[in-house]
Amino acid sequence: MKHVILTAATLAVAGPAYAQSVSLKPFVDLRTRYENVDQDGVASDADALTIRARGGLEADAGGLSALIEGEGTLAAVDHYYDGLNGAATRPLVADPQNIALYRAQLRYARPGWAITAGRQRIALDDERFVGAVNFRDNGQTFDAVRFEWNPVKRLKADVSYSWSVRTIWGIDGHDARQQAVSGNNVFANVGYQTSFGTLTGFAYLIDQDELAVQGYRLSSQTYGVRFAGAHTFSKQAKLSYQASYARQSDYHRNPNDYTAGYYLVDGSLDVAQFKIGVGYEVLGADHGLALTSFQTPLATGFKFQGWADKFLTTPPDGVRDLYGSVGYGLKTGTALGVFTFQGVYHHFDSDRLVRRYGDEIDALASMKIKRTTLSLRYADYRAHGFATDTRKLWLEVDWAL
Repeated sequence: MKHVILTAATLAVAGPAYAQSVSLKPFVDLRTRYENVDQDGVASDADALTIRARGGLEADAGGLSALIEGEGTLAAVDHYYDGLNGAATRPLVADPQNIALYRAQLRYARPGWAITAGRQRIALDDERFVGAVNFRDNGQTFDAVRFEWNPVKRLKADVSYSWSVRTIWGIDGHDARQQAVSGNNVFANVGYQTSFGTLTGFAYLIDQDELAVQGYRLSSQTYGVRFAGAHTFSKQAKLSYQASYARQSDYHRNPNDYTAGYYLVDGSLDVAQFKIGVGYEVLGADHGLALTSFQTPLATGFKFQGWADKFLTTPPDGVRDLYGSVGYGLKTGTALGVFTFQGVYHHFDSDRLVRRYGDEIDALASMKIKRTTLSLRYADYRAHGFATDTRKLWLEVDWAL
């Protein structure tokens, strides 16, 4: 009840509804994906064919809008371990069947500020700390109140309070993989745009207030700074860059006592249709015990440290990721639309007691034809001291209205 009261009080600033017409906008998002996983140490491969559908409606009257969206995931071929049901005799594919209310929010926006309350997506910066996990079928949303404020030109503050994280495990979630994780989470992000890029300071207080979820050991407080920008040399050449630094320590009920660091440096160069990039990311460790290294439980983890998902939970000795990428994009000018290719190589080491973990090669080819996107994705992780050799293949079709 206190959260209902809080939401209502926050939205009270909207005042009475305006006497004006209401515009309605329906939206649909459909996905069909086949995923195959061949993992050493597991007797059988995983074969998953899932169909995910989202649909909803947004009503807008002046600055006040209401949005509702449902979501359903069907396993048409379920020869895989979904993380919840059955024994793990096949590799994990984290797309359990599900039907749920994906988003239900009210938003009021005026020049210079906006407030959103209800079940919503929150994706901050590059989603390294707080994201929507949109690669997984069920996604991640937050029951939250979010306030965005632009008091002066180039300055933006973005502060959210979330009392529940709706996880990718869906309505059947249980034990360590729950449907939702309650807690008093605060995400604060203040950015200033300069001529060279945007400088952002952030504070993320993550309260995983469920004993079944690692015994509260994922509760943390993280404070840091990020700088990201780009420089255009010509119509054919652009340099993009980013750097980030943060410190993390235990928070709230977390029984561990630790402090760990994080930093990232990344750059890429676009020349005509080609793109090359290089980066180095470190999630540090403290004293080598489980969950005393730098953790990012609310991140869109698939975007970072390889698509084989070997480092979604940071190992006790941390992880260092040195990576390089190449890409190619072409607008065909025909009905075939836009074609892109990306290849990435990762070299992984531990942060503490530096030793080799493994290497990974990722590749992605995609083509967008009007509202439809076709993609073929592959990941190959070769273990040298951490986890096991794993190969993953995805075939995916997305359509959005």
